[in-house]
Order: sequence, then structure tokens, then C-alpha cells
Amino acid sequence: MNIYIDENIPYAKEFFTELGQLHFFSGRGVTAEQLQDADILLVRSITQVNEQLLYLNNSLKFVGTATIGTDHIDTAYLKSRAVKFSSAPGCNKISVGEYILSSLLVLAEQQQFELTDKKVAIVGAGNTGTAVADLLLALGVSYLLYDPPLQLAGDKREFCSFAEVLSADIISLHVPKTAVGPFPTVHLFDEAVLRKLNNKQILMNASRGEVIDNQALLKLAQQGMMPTLVLDVWENEPNINKDLLPFVDIATPHIAGYSLDGKVRGTEMLYHALSTFLMRKPKLSANEFVALPAINAVSISQKLDQSLLKSLMHLIFDVRRDDALFRQIIDSVDGFDTMRKTYHERRELSTLTIHSSVKQNRLLQSLGFSTNELNNIKDQHEI
Repeated sequence: MNIYIDENIPYAKEFFTELGQLHFFSGRGVTAEQLQDADILLVRSITQVNEQLLYLNNSLKFVGTATIGTDHIDTAYLKSRAVKFSSAPGCNKISVGEYILSSLLVLAEQQQFELTDKKVAIVGAGNTGTAVADLLLALGVSYLLYDPPLQLAGDKREFCSFAEVLSADIISLHVPKTAVGPFPTVHLFDEAVLRKLNNKQILMNASRGEVIDNQALLKLAQQGMMPTLVLDVWENEPNINKDLLPFVDIATPHIAGYSLDGKVRGTEMLYHALSTFLMRKPKLSANEFVALPAINAVSISQKLDQSLLKSLMHLIFDVRRDDALFRQIIDSVDGFDTMRKTYHERRELSTLTIHSSVKQNRLLQSLGFSTNELNNIKDQHEI
């Protein structure tokens, strides 16, 4: 069994060696010639899996993507060839939610506001949008959900109108890339929509770059008509319009979902899917491979507030580091992809155990932390 795997899928060797002969490739540069002998193909979001990539291959049986998005996969073509397809829905939802939270905590400090004084509109209420909503709910932050497809499908949650989205203090985008159908998302935020926003708002995109018309965004930003911008995704990745960068308050190269835990979760989900396809019982778990981070426990002796949350959050992940590195590396050759390929080990909040003398474990757990209540904190290191 020839298993061809994107070299950036973590712990792929550990998970898949028992299932076949492994061949690793560059996700951005892989060719049809390289894949002509593949029985199994495992990719990430930068590889376009379609007839152009697979026309030389006559042996393919299974394609998997270690991502929640599937717009890079021609599923109709795979179905026409009776090739089994699997994705990893929800694998990085926690990571994306924590990216949004880290960004909001940074902006709240810079602009001197309390999150509980703001209303957040979440556009797209699937896995990642729901993860963001759960964090906001835990913090007592008011939010709206906008997702017409889910609303029409009978989702019982309360949804808002698009006009209500545009009037929110903070707008966070979490939709798939869709160009056709009744609710296309490509250029959902076009020039006409962007003109309805103001510089007191915050616009965040951690979904797909094409959801915002980047040329229109640049045009309006140059006129001083834009809200505070947080962009993790861009049109024409990796060859983004770098003229937009000076107008973006927090800029990163499509890494919102790039926690080690989220990526390994995606690998594990593919391992289970492939094992099932091959009628083999899965034997391995991510816990066998992933070590604890260097900082994995702290003690606190006061009630959690926004300032303390920021300190705890940034023990694990501070988005400002990624923003600064991105601006340094983007002008180098293949800077966008280089940062993604060499991305530092980022963990999720669940890897930090908080010992608290205050009865607030439920709140801490709802934010994703692990907890351990302390009866006596005097001899513990305190934050």
C-alpha cells in the first residue's frame, strides 16, 4: 500500500507506518507525476486535489485531508472514480477559537475596552464559529450568529440578519469558501458591504481569504475608512497583496488553526478513517506521541478577570508573536509558506492546568483550561 502524505502533517510517520509504505511530498508543489503510484493520498489545505493532479494515477483508493475545510478537494471527481474521501471536521476548532480570543484580548488592551461591553457577530456557526461562541458565552460577552444555510436546515439556535452583523462592534468570519448556490461566501464582504463598516468596529477573518474582497479592502483602507483588521487568511495565498499589510492590526499567514494539538487531532482522525476503510482496528492514540509543553501548570489566587485571562492565555499563545514574525518574513522568498512550514510548536489552553484557590473551575474549564482546585495556595507560585 503506497501512502503519499503531505510532509507537514504531524506524526504521520508514527500513525501510518503500520498501514503501508510512506512517501512524503511538499503540499504546495506536488505534481501528477509524483502521485501516479499512490494508493492513499493524505493532504492539507494547500493541495488542490482534482483531475489535473490525479490524471496519471490509476490506483487511488482513498483521499484524506487533515483539515476541516474541503474546498480544495474535487469531491465530485473522486466520487466518479469511486475513491473514498475523508476530512477532519472540527479538528482545529479549538485552535481557531483561541486565536480569536488571543486577538481580542490584545486589541482590548490596546484600545482599552472590556469585551463584555462589546457585541460580537459570528458569521458562520459551524465548528469554528461555535467554538468562538462558546468562549464568548463563558466570558459573558454578547454575540449574534449569522448562518442562513444552518438556519434553513433547522438549526434551533437563534440567528440574526446580515444587517445586524454589520452593526456589531466586532465581526468574526468563520464560513467555508463557496462560489455558487443560494448563499455564496466569495466576496461576501465586497466593496459595497465594506463601505457600511466604520473605524470603530473590528473585522476578523480566520476562514477563507476570498470571503473579503482584498482589493476593495485595500482601497478603502487607503482612504481611512476601515475598521480594525485581524486577517489570518488572504486572497491569492501564498502570493498575497502585501500593500494591505500596513493597514492590518494583526496579520498572520493562515495559521489560526495551527496548534499542534489541533493538527495532531486531524492526523488522528485520518488514521481512524483510513483504518476503518482498510478494515483494521485503530491501535494508536495521539497521547502516545505528544508531550506536555514546557509550561503546563500555574497557580492563581484571585478571581479571573480580563487582565488575568490575558496573562494566562499568553502563557500558551500570544498572537503578537506570529504577527511580528509574519511581517519580518513575508518579503523573503516563499515567506508565507516558510512560516507555515516552520511554524513553532503552539499548544492549546487544555495543556495548561490551573490550580486556583478561588472556586471558579467551571469557568476555567469552559474556557478550555484544565483545572485543579487548591485548598492552600500559600506555598504555590502565584500569578
